[in-house]
Parts: sequence; structure tokens; C-alpha cells
Amino acid sequence: MSKEAERLAKPWRLPSPRSGVGLIVIAVVLAWSFAGADADPARLVSGVPNMVDFVSRLFPPTFDKFDVIVTLLIETLQMAIVGTLVGAVLSLILSFGAASNIAPKWLYGISRAILNVLRSIPELIYALMFVSAVGLGPFAGVLAIVVGSLGSISKIYAEAMESVDQGPLDALSSAGADKRQIIAYGVLPQAAPLLVSYTLLLFEGNVRGATILGLVGAGGIGLELTTAMRMYDHGHLSTIILSIIVLVTVIDRISAMIRARLS
Repeated sequence: MSKEAERLAKPWRLPSPRSGVGLIVIAVVLAWSFAGADADPARLVSGVPNMVDFVSRLFPPTFDKFDVIVTLLIETLQMAIVGTLVGAVLSLILSFGAASNIAPKWLYGISRAILNVLRSIPELIYALMFVSAVGLGPFAGVLAIVVGSLGSISKIYAEAMESVDQGPLDALSSAGADKRQIIAYGVLPQAAPLLVSYTLLLFEGNVRGATILGLVGAGGIGLELTTAMRMYDHGHLSTIILSIIVLVTVIDRISAMIRARLS
């Protein structure tokens, strides 16, 4: 029996010394992380009755302010649509510089550094910044979503472009095509399904993200959600949560159908 056949016949084997060291390192890092995070399963178990009590107070939901909820949910959806559209277009432009098979090394390094900075800052910080610049309201939220999208999706766009088959690109280059033509006829047609799929996922995430931007006055339903929590208006809070769940679920189903068609 060959070594390969013997290896396949015994899928469960003792780890090699190198793998053993790796497992020990992973175990130490996990133990260190659990200790630093003060993770205590016993506290969670003892707190289950409080969680049950909190959830029980959310029912029954009250619908006396349902018109306000619908209006704010529509505003949240509009923020996500505009922010995703503008953010996706700008992210696509920025991703050309962050793709190693397209951009020169100097531009690649600068673009990746910019993406690292953008991705490191939470959207709520962007929202606070734009609220101070343009005032309270959904426009500040849209700007926060745009900048947040740049950090979260540009890198993924770039990696989708880097994963395309190099053969067509080499053929276009051999035929005398310039960089613009290689991108237009070689890179984008291959990467398009992935780019659309990632954009739909970005939109789903932005809808969820837009629901909390109102916490800092950047529009959407977040402020109403926070007010209901502070006022202990559990029935209204329950209706808001249920409405958000319905909106996110509908968007998720539509997005899944579109992605299924693309694949």
C-alpha cells in the first residue's frame, strides 16, 4: 500500500510535533482570551431567568405608534439603499487600486493602507463625525454608511478581481490591449457575479447597520428604539424589534433569490 493510500485509510492520526505545538498555542490563546473576556458560563446560566423575564415583558406588542415605526423603517431602508449604491460605486473605484493583478505596487500599497484605516473605525464614529458636520438627520447616516461601505467592501471587491483567471488577461495583453481594456473586457466580466453577490450582502448588512445609527442622531429607527428602551415602553419596543425582523427577513429572501439566479 502506498503512503498516500495508507494516509487516506487512517484519517485519524496522532498530530505531528509541529501540529501539536500549533494546537497548544491555539489552546493557550483561547484560554487567555476567555480569561480576558471574563467569560463565565455559570453567570450566563444564573442570568437566564432575568433574560426570560425581559423577553416576557416584550409581549404583547403594542401597535398604537405603528405609523411612526413604518415611517422610520422606510427612512432606514432609504438610507441603506442610497448609502449602499454610492458606497459600492466608490468601493469599486478604490478596489482597482487595491487589486494586485491590476494596480502598480505603489498604488496597491497606498490603497490597502487606506482601506485598513477605513475598516478600523466603527460606523457609529463616522455617524458622530457627520452629525457634527451636517447636523442631525438621515443624511449624516447615509454618509456614515458610504464611508463604512468603503472600508468593508472595497477589500472584498479587490480580492474578487484578484481571483479571476489570469489566462484571458494575458491573452488581452498579448493582443495589445491597454490596462483599461484589460479591466473592462477581462477582469470585470469574470468578477461581475461575485461583485453583485457581495453588493447584495453589503446591502443586507447596511440595512441592519442603519437601524442603530439613529442612536447618535443619524436618522433611521435607532433613536425610536433607544427611546422605547429608556422609557421602558416594552410593548412599543417589541413592535419595533418585530418590524425590523420582518424588514431584514424580506430583504434577505429577495437577496438570496437574486444571488441564486446569479450562481
